[in-house]
Amino acid sequence: MLVAAAVCPCPPLLVPEVASGAAPELDAARTACTDALGVLAASRPDLLIVIGPADLAGRGPYPEGATGGFQEFGVDVDVRLGRDLGTVAERPLAPSLAVGAWLLARTGWAGTPVEALGVGESLETGRCTETGRALAARADRVALLVMGDGSACRTLKSPGYLDERAAGFDAVASHALGAADTGALIALDEALAYQLKAAGRAPWQVLAGAAEGAGLNGRLLYDDAPYGVGYMVAAWS
Repeated sequence: MLVAAAVCPCPPLLVPEVASGAAPELDAARTACTDALGVLAASRPDLLIVIGPADLAGRGPYPEGATGGFQEFGVDVDVRLGRDLGTVAERPLAPSLAVGAWLLARTGWAGTPVEALGVGESLETGRCTETGRALAARADRVALLVMGDGSACRTLKSPGYLDERAAGFDAVASHALGAADTGALIALDEALAYQLKAAGRAPWQVLAGAAEGAGLNGRLLYDDAPYGVGYMVAAWS
């Protein structure tokens, strides 16, 4: 069953080498992510699964030891998912999962087996919750690191330009994440999330499915939109 979860944003800008001179702008988000991962470590899970949005090529499961990097963003930084087990992965980690692997390495995650799952941003809510339930049944004590951003339409300079509905969508999502409200997460509108480029909607709904009946409490650690994109950090335990 699910014993803990950390929800983190997934922009490559979280990696200081990618952000370069703008790195300090996300220091508070990085600190919040570190705190959220501390909750995961304290839960002593048997299995940790990293979930994040992915394009068609990046969807599906990744084994422990899978590698990725940020060369496409102009920096020579490589990451590995958990331990090096000597296996050769068939494909590199999707960018969101590479950010998750970087966060784990940054916080010194060790010991607990780690896997990952790339989720399509358009995955239907029902399939999201079904996936979550299946993940929660993988071990006696499962923890999730859930990567995903809110809307990308908060300001005129946002990647998706300004949409007046974006702030309201993010407010509902951040409240649900902070309250560990699975019902509110499941109720997030698929079509609206897609229009607002909210890449976290599907991973959050996978989390909701995994957490049903687990009785977890939530805490919102960060909620801001420094680049016109909603970034939220929460810890469930």
